[in-house]
Amino acid sequence: MERKLNQQKERKILLGITHGDFNGINYEIIIKSLADNRMLDFFTPVIYGLSRVMSYNRKNLNLHDFNYNTIRDSGSIRINKVNLINLNEDEIRIEYGKSNTYAGNFAHMALDRAVKDLKSGKIVAVVTAPINKENIKSDEFDFPGHTEYFAHQFETKDYLMLMVSNNLKIGIITGHIPLLDVPITLTEELILSKIKVLENSLKVDFGIEKPKIAVLGLNPHAGENGNIGKEDRDIINPAIITAKKKGTLVFGPFAADGFFAREYIKYDAVLAMYHDQGLIPFKTLAFDSGVNYTAGLPFVRTSPAHGTAYDKAGKNVASPESIRNAMYLAVDIHRNRLNYEEMNKNPLGFNLLKDLKNCDDNKEIVFSEE
Repeated sequence: MERKLNQQKERKILLGITHGDFNGINYEIIIKSLADNRMLDFFTPVIYGLSRVMSYNRKNLNLHDFNYNTIRDSGSIRINKVNLINLNEDEIRIEYGKSNTYAGNFAHMALDRAVKDLKSGKIVAVVTAPINKENIKSDEFDFPGHTEYFAHQFETKDYLMLMVSNNLKIGIITGHIPLLDVPITLTEELILSKIKVLENSLKVDFGIEKPKIAVLGLNPHAGENGNIGKEDRDIINPAIITAKKKGTLVFGPFAADGFFAREYIKYDAVLAMYHDQGLIPFKTLAFDSGVNYTAGLPFVRTSPAHGTAYDKAGKNVASPESIRNAMYLAVDIHRNRLNYEEMNKNPLGFNLLKDLKNCDDNKEIVFSEE
């Protein structure tokens, strides 16, 4: 077993990268990130995209020395090279800054191909370039975003949208739902589930032995003991108490208005009740460097914290920092998971998945030897 773990750690990580909406900045930031050959010291990139779009953007960026290996499927991946799995050989209509279902269909196609290769062990982690959540919508893709799509694909009930940048980590409990639905969605069971996913991720994915977690309140001033809304007193606080009894170092609920002025640095991660409560401070503090990570999945998925940025598309002004950090983070988390298995002397994958609440005890788990 130790020999197998060491082989997994030493092997060059095959990192999938889905191209997202090609009418945005995605190809620009992918090319800019991978144009530095030193990136190949850490992983072998496998881009799920379109060769004609790649060629067009390389020319537009005047990066003619950027080379890549165009292939039809993952069976032809070359280690220590940038690989591009070409999804279609036809002429491609590129319209920078415009949203259309044409681009959305290819974004969905890339995701499905990457998931297939994840499940078969052809790649070990994936970075998703931004999609347009409107133009990708179809009968086959009826999800609010990447997070829910991957949770569905890997039959994962307990997962968490976790925003990551250096020492700042913010998890979102209710995710992509209307603000009106947040109070009726919050339950003690849901909050406990997200606390557990976050605690496990901090231990396994980030190597923090005894993580400290802060939980934000829902209402102004965390409800003032029921005077400004009862959710903090009747739902959030009981969940925190229950988690503490189980040994989790969790604190709150904290009033969200002043928490990010200085309090957040005392904790390893923060749980926000709804999307903007967590994303506004995160993007204020870490917009350029931030990464969106889906905690709780059996495979590693990261993404840049920004969107398609149509307003910058085709202008050679987009920063690759966020997607570069997403690549680094995916590699780091994959290695941390292997280290966790090694330290705990467990069969590769099984107990890790169980820790992450993604394992059905009656279901056989098979890992590819490739």
